Amino acid sequence: MLNNPIRPPRPRLTGPIFLYAMADVFGLSCVGVGASWFPAQKGAIFANFPTSTAEAVACTAGGVVVMIWAVTRILREIHKQGPEMQARYDQYIAIHHPDKVRPKPPVEPDES
Repeated sequence: MLNNPIRPPRPRLTGPIFLYAMADVFGLSCVGVGASWFPAQKGAIFANFPTSTAEAVACTAGGVVVMIWAVTRILREIHKQGPEMQARYDQYIAIHHPDKVRPKPPVEPDES
């Protein structure tokens, strides 16, 4: 299922990507806890947190910061897989869409 030959290749789930995804979930939880205070002026998820506007704003803003940090790290990790993904995609195109294969760039001779 993960290596379905009909679909284009996708990035691999690595340990760092998984950990950053968990940090993103934590940030989303912080946003939910903090933002839930605003409609009723009391904690909707936890009874005693947040108890003030300052706590709600800090929790919401902190969650947004953690989410942005985690997403940038996930994108950085996926970017590291770029050459491998390009090779797998070229192989996929050659098998499933031979008319769309990109020509290889010509090799320039060294002028030494």
